[in-house]
Amino acid sequence: MQDDQVMPLDERVVSGSREHSRRRMTRVEKRVIVASSMGTVLELYEFFLVGALSTEIAKHFFSGVNPSTGFILALLSFAAGFVMRPFGGMVFGRFGDLIGRKRTFLATILIMGVATFTMGILPGFESIGVASPILFVLMRMLQGLAIGGEFGGAFIYVAEHGPKRDCGFRVSWVVETGAGGLLLSLLVVLPLRHFMGESAFTDWGWRLPFLFSIVIILFSLWIRLKLDESPEFLRIKAEGAMSKSPISETLAEWKNLKLVLVAIFGVMMCAATLFYNGQLYTMFFLSKTLKVDAATTNLLVISATILTAPVYLIAGLMSDRVGRKKVLIAGCLLGALFTMPLFKALTHYANPALARAELEAPIVVSADPKECAFQFDPTGTAKFTSSCDIVTSSLTKAGLSYRSQPLAQGEVARVQIGTDVIEGYRASDSDAAAKAAKFNASLAATAAKHGYGRAANKNEINTPMVLLILMALISFGAIVFTAGVTMLVEMFPTRIRYTAISIPYHVGSAVFGGFLPAISFAIVAATGNIYSGLWYPIGAAGLSVLVIIFFAKETKDAT
Repeated sequence: MQDDQVMPLDERVVSGSREHSRRRMTRVEKRVIVASSMGTVLELYEFFLVGALSTEIAKHFFSGVNPSTGFILALLSFAAGFVMRPFGGMVFGRFGDLIGRKRTFLATILIMGVATFTMGILPGFESIGVASPILFVLMRMLQGLAIGGEFGGAFIYVAEHGPKRDCGFRVSWVVETGAGGLLLSLLVVLPLRHFMGESAFTDWGWRLPFLFSIVIILFSLWIRLKLDESPEFLRIKAEGAMSKSPISETLAEWKNLKLVLVAIFGVMMCAATLFYNGQLYTMFFLSKTLKVDAATTNLLVISATILTAPVYLIAGLMSDRVGRKKVLIAGCLLGALFTMPLFKALTHYANPALARAELEAPIVVSADPKECAFQFDPTGTAKFTSSCDIVTSSLTKAGLSYRSQPLAQGEVARVQIGTDVIEGYRASDSDAAAKAAKFNASLAATAAKHGYGRAANKNEINTPMVLLILMALISFGAIVFTAGVTMLVEMFPTRIRYTAISIPYHVGSAVFGGFLPAISFAIVAATGNIYSGLWYPIGAAGLSVLVIIFFAKETKDAT
């Protein structure tokens, strides 16, 4: 970053023993922020589209398999994109350190945009059979590869086009647009679904949001072509200080590899889990567990996202004043301490009838413990056939919380709701299909009888309190992400910065963020507690705090 000593003294204000510059961003800096943000918007726009349109995607691309497996595969298909991100980070990160930030930036946005647009025109399973889901997953992988070089590069490009003293504030504008991707996806999907009607939208209208990405692509290319190369990259190029092998220098030299590990387990483990917990898991929890209708859920999340937008900028400003490390620790601690009580409060204020049912008619699963597996299925191909797994999976998918008690070995699992008992079954039973139909019908009827499974009553939803809770949960991710990515930019030398940031950023996002839904679901299925899946982001945030405290150095004033 540029030396802040060039700022005239009369444009500074003294606060204690530190000097803080008051300045307006230049036109070039603003243009750089807009150009860099477009990739972030497109990336998260597509990411949330896959989640919001998972039912339609499953129907059109995975209709050759059973509906449940198709739905799971559709939700988990974005994991393929996450897996490709670290490879993209190494490929495009290397290009960014060798040939420059600008040309790499142009390539990544073009590839990412073409992949997203293509998803909207791919033929369905009925037209080309198994080639349809294969092509869909390939597009996800291609997009993940491009994102690997895009996302970290956005922060670098912004950071290297201005003075270090307000780096956090400038980077915060780019981080903030990540929530803008969610907002844009909902603002495109919801009106289309409403005005087209459910039938037309499910049939072909779901493709339009993907095709709309062409607008973002063209605008991004237009504005990026107007930009110049990063001043810091031009400086090290002129000095002959560029790295000849940025990947080897990043991973083979212990001083840099140590920083990569701190970035993964200190910064990204907390940032990825808290961000996706606040922006994505809250939507799942409201709609699937608390039975809040989709329109209300989307409106609540949109409103909370808009209202939380200033938090990103405040976090950036604070990181410029007190340091990245302090803000990062504060955000992780807030997430670790308050995520669980806030989700429990969400149940109380969004669906009080469910909270009453849990108290008046608790659900108990009786099963042979040896039959109960940990249902982690990131590929969507695992088979859970025991009576315990069938019963617990059914309850978890229905968003019902339960406690377990042991049965004698070999006995078939059963569910008790209040005084009513529902017998389970095994997938190996000769009449398994008939038993499954009977079990599912009995479970739904009995649950409804005791106040479970009913849609949340709109008149009972305490909207102001739900909004405040969502804002708090989103804010944790906003604080950590803003301070975290600013620290990442400053941790590594310019000569390997693009590569060195991209690897931990996308490894962390893929491992800790990409599998958050699958891991949380597995924990809930194993414990029977609808809140137990939250221990994953809570634990990740707590471990990150320890790594940051003991191994991360403050980067704000580092030269």
